[in-house]
Amino acid sequence: MSTLVEVKNLKKYFTTPRGLLHAVDDISFSIEEGKTLGVVGESGCGKSTLGRTVIHLLEPTDGQIFFEGEDISKPSKQKLRELRKKMQFIFQDPYSSLNARMNTMEIIMEPLLINGMKKDKAQEAARNIMDVVGVARRLEGVYPHELDGGRRQRIGIARSLVLNPKFIICDEPVSALDVSIQAQILNLMQDLQEQMNLTYIFITHDLSVVKYISDNILVMYLGNMVEFANTKELFRNPLHPYTKALLSAVPTVDIDAPRKRILLEGEIFSPINPKPGCRFASRCRFASEKCRSEQPAAKDVGGGHFVACHNLENVK
Repeated sequence: MSTLVEVKNLKKYFTTPRGLLHAVDDISFSIEEGKTLGVVGESGCGKSTLGRTVIHLLEPTDGQIFFEGEDISKPSKQKLRELRKKMQFIFQDPYSSLNARMNTMEIIMEPLLINGMKKDKAQEAARNIMDVVGVARRLEGVYPHELDGGRRQRIGIARSLVLNPKFIICDEPVSALDVSIQAQILNLMQDLQEQMNLTYIFITHDLSVVKYISDNILVMYLGNMVEFANTKELFRNPLHPYTKALLSAVPTVDIDAPRKRILLEGEIFSPINPKPGCRFASRCRFASEKCRSEQPAAKDVGGGHFVACHNLENVK
């Protein structure tokens, strides 16, 4: 299977009064066509910034982005317009991401009209995609405030699909929904992926969700990638101490296999003008002097399982 998206040494920095905020710092990965990459980590670790930078909602500070083998790191306005048809975004909040002054039909039609499609054909295409995502046609004239969260998110998904893209970044698309609705949306997204051969980046802080939907998982901490592996491998054999702590917080229904919670202590490293060293060192009980002075590079420990840690032999 061919690689659809490849990112090399991607960086995104923001200027603040205190200095440069390293929101995404030297991250690399690739995604095969039709697969899902889950991106997990605590709030503020740079997950959403990573997604927005890959799709050029934010422009990268440095690094390379390849789509279908083509370097799209610095696309022209015309090229970016063409890419928008192939690369789409599903936002976290299904209410604020929809125009409150547009009804359902107008919201879904808008990308088609912007790209020059006639109104009657755009209406037909919008109705077809409404059927696909499970939005009843009787809701064509309804406004976002009249709908529940699940229907709003289905409309957001329909809007992202109406241009028939290949690649979609999903920024915590179910975190604002009730648990029962979350399951419906996740099942819908998996069905759509199979039917339309879609490729996803699925951003979330919920490890139960990412385990269900992802083929591979990238774990982020304060702008850095600390671990990358196949989903089954990551849950079976987490190696980085931060990944271990995250997984220890996942609830389990197996009362015969209680999981010991790993509580992280220590001061959180500042991503503004970061000092040399591992950004997790101040919270890691295995940290050595090398960890505090030298940033660990991600190493392949076998089978495409990458870990950025100096002291793997001591982590248990």
